[in-house]
Amino acid sequence: MSNIPIVRTLLLPQLSRRGSMGCCALTLYLRRGAVALLLMLFLSATAAAQVTKWQSVHTVKKKETLFGIARQYGITMEELAESNPEIVTPKYKLKKGATLFIPYPKASAEIVAATAVDSAPQAVPASDVSLSARPLRLSVVLPLHNKNGDGKRMVEYYRGVLMACDSMKHAGMSIDVRAWNAEPDADITSIAKEVALFRPDLIVGPLYSAQVPALTAVAEEAGARLLIPFSINAPQLLTSSAIFQVFQTPMEQCDAAVQLFFKQYGTTCHPVIIDCGDSIGARGTFTTALRRELEVRGVDYSLTSLTTPTAGFQKAFTTELPNVVVLNSSRQQALLSAFGKLSNVALSKPELRISMYGYADWMLYTQNMVENYYKYQVCMPSTFYVNTALPATRAIMQRYRKYFGQNMMASFPRFALTGFDHLCFFLRGMRQNGKQFTGARGESDYSPLQTPLRFQRIGTGGYQNRVMQLIRYTTHHTVEWVEK
Repeated sequence: MSNIPIVRTLLLPQLSRRGSMGCCALTLYLRRGAVALLLMLFLSATAAAQVTKWQSVHTVKKKETLFGIARQYGITMEELAESNPEIVTPKYKLKKGATLFIPYPKASAEIVAATAVDSAPQAVPASDVSLSARPLRLSVVLPLHNKNGDGKRMVEYYRGVLMACDSMKHAGMSIDVRAWNAEPDADITSIAKEVALFRPDLIVGPLYSAQVPALTAVAEEAGARLLIPFSINAPQLLTSSAIFQVFQTPMEQCDAAVQLFFKQYGTTCHPVIIDCGDSIGARGTFTTALRRELEVRGVDYSLTSLTTPTAGFQKAFTTELPNVVVLNSSRQQALLSAFGKLSNVALSKPELRISMYGYADWMLYTQNMVENYYKYQVCMPSTFYVNTALPATRAIMQRYRKYFGQNMMASFPRFALTGFDHLCFFLRGMRQNGKQFTGARGESDYSPLQTPLRFQRIGTGGYQNRVMQLIRYTTHHTVEWVEK
């Protein structure tokens, strides 16, 4: 048997309403020039043995899927593809009345265990700690379609997942990937049963809270990790050690941002909190928490507003300590007005030392405001940051454009980079630590491009990402970021 590492099956989800997995046209995800890449990855997963006779010839019925057909006959998707290579061609669609050759299953204990249809999911043996002797089994359960924003964002995230698998293949790791299209009204019970039969090591998803219980049960039974990548309500985090939730609640992020404020400035500063008259935004929660902590620590601060006349506005600043400006709004217009007021103050009193502590939302305005960010040494607490000037970031963005024929969406964060970071972190960590991987500091040697991860146990339940980083603009026209 070849020792060449492989990504065994990069099967894409059939975009049906039910959400059941099957092979669909790869062109939804890849430009034509890149199709060969995933086809090669798929075909390298299967043995070169020739099949000389068939178990059966199957006539496709309405609503059937390739996965369901393979399961019906007790064979794997790889075996089905070996006998019917057309199913992995870019334009193939499974249609009623089509015929498929059904081979006999390979005579090996692993194949039999992986394809046996049972009333209960087959759990990975507890002794299966090392993932070096076999491919890691990855299930992706997300809305993968182009009907609305949810689907389009998750397609881009999934593309990042596939790119991470490709990178890990080149790093010497074998990965078996299966994906399901889990729309809000998908039959999650049926999907969960199919995922359970695959016996995954890692499940990525879901996007919707109602789907968490079913996938949590699968993860617990299989001894797998359930990576919940986005902001949904998952109370199972408090009770299930299988769950790894990336999202931090707004209150948790607020508390972390307050702590980063003192890590950056200490107590020998003079905060100037500016009321921006924003009745819609929610950033008053942060300034309220910051004021409470300033009072506990005995730090004097000033209050002013954007509507305060120039003379009164200047009185909020002191020449004795560094002044740190904090707005109670993250809106662009409030930030522009604040920079205008600060410019007048700096002209009148050039001896003042003024910096600013802000919000991750301000990354959206960087192109138009970067000079002021440098001038006032703006700091932004955030769970993500992407520096597109870094060679590694540029390289992955170019690869994305090459593979998929388009640029990543101009979103914050970028979903493809998020998927790439998440999977590289978990795949490297699980390769290094096997079933013992908890996502703690030092358990994965991956350096993120955008989204750092470090998980902590929540009581006796699951694990939550606790990273908050500080993005700092300097007067030397550089950007630094430090992790809390």
